[in-house]
Amino acid sequence: MTLRAAALDDPVAIRRGDRDLLSLALIDTRNLTLRWLSVFEARGAEAGADDGPSALWLAGHAGWYQERWIARHVQRARGEHAAADALRLASVEPAADAWFETGERQPPDPDTVRRYLADTLDTTLDLLATAGDGDDALHVYRAALLHEDRLTEALAERAAALQLRRQPDPPPPWAPLPARVDREPLWMPAARLQLGSARGGFVPDLERWAEDMAVPDFEIDAQAVSWERFIEFAEDGGYDRAELWTDAGWAWVQQVGRRAPRDVEQLRGGVLVQRGGELQRAPAGQPAMHLSRHEAEAWCRWAGRRLPTEPEWELAALTARSRGFVWGDVFEWVAGSARPWRGHAQTPGSLDRLPPPRTEGVLRGASFMTPARQRHPKARRFLPPEADHAFCGFRSCAP
Repeated sequence: MTLRAAALDDPVAIRRGDRDLLSLALIDTRNLTLRWLSVFEARGAEAGADDGPSALWLAGHAGWYQERWIARHVQRARGEHAAADALRLASVEPAADAWFETGERQPPDPDTVRRYLADTLDTTLDLLATAGDGDDALHVYRAALLHEDRLTEALAERAAALQLRRQPDPPPPWAPLPARVDREPLWMPAARLQLGSARGGFVPDLERWAEDMAVPDFEIDAQAVSWERFIEFAEDGGYDRAELWTDAGWAWVQQVGRRAPRDVEQLRGGVLVQRGGELQRAPAGQPAMHLSRHEAEAWCRWAGRRLPTEPEWELAALTARSRGFVWGDVFEWVAGSARPWRGHAQTPGSLDRLPPPRTEGVLRGASFMTPARQRHPKARRFLPPEADHAFCGFRSCAP
């Protein structure tokens, strides 16, 4: 593997990527977007649905974001210091804003979206070739890469929600979800942590800015909670015991009639789950997945444990890998509500919104469908506590 190819999958290097590396990465993520679009088109599943944006819209949005913040934005060279409402040039596709910004119209067909994706990427690469070398000059290109990498994850989530079959060709570009041997929890001594990211390179809004803090000692699971461990909760009547749930969690269980995680047909006596349009037996050592935070909290209360805090999770991810701390199989719910770090500021083209206080939870890490270059230990996501469409699970700490 060449150094350049290795850097393409390096989450630290990609945030400081130069023009050449960014060009390769933008082509790589666009190829994956197009592969997913072909999968949905082949199965006749590209149309919209009631439970989220269509695959066609998700794929096309990659081109629209690039064009809006790069080709059409006259202040692109100022990066995060650009005015969000600065003058914009016209789109190469007159209907693009109606398709992807206002929602007044739906993208008409895959061929039209493919042409739009080809045109916008060509322009992006041409402008990147003549861009400057600093963080400001490359900011919008790095943001466009993160945006499209996230869209490919969203396409995978969409495929899982629609239960697209793995056949016929082209097969969905699924990554393998590993099954692991259960390991003993890790004891983490008290330490100091720079929570969040320091300045330099591309830093997503939700990671700004690093703050030094003390983290007391704690015990944390070496890996995400597996199906084997989650089954015990279900077999012990976990979904029928109100005392294990928060008030909001129990109301959610009653409202949706939940008796098992999303897509799970059987928990007792082994996990049978709908995947790829087929009923499959999930290996006991695979992480439990498609779990809401309500379910994660209920399991922890049942087990006499708790969710890790963000500083605990981040410290373990940064320092305990050599001791067996494994992350990146599933996004992981952590304790606390979504909030910004001190010094947070919304940048132009921001990919992350701040929800109202105490309304959403926090996910840390990455999933088996996250591109390797975005598996950064500082990354954060916010979702409502009832959300279970993402490839999300959890791990626990001693109380």
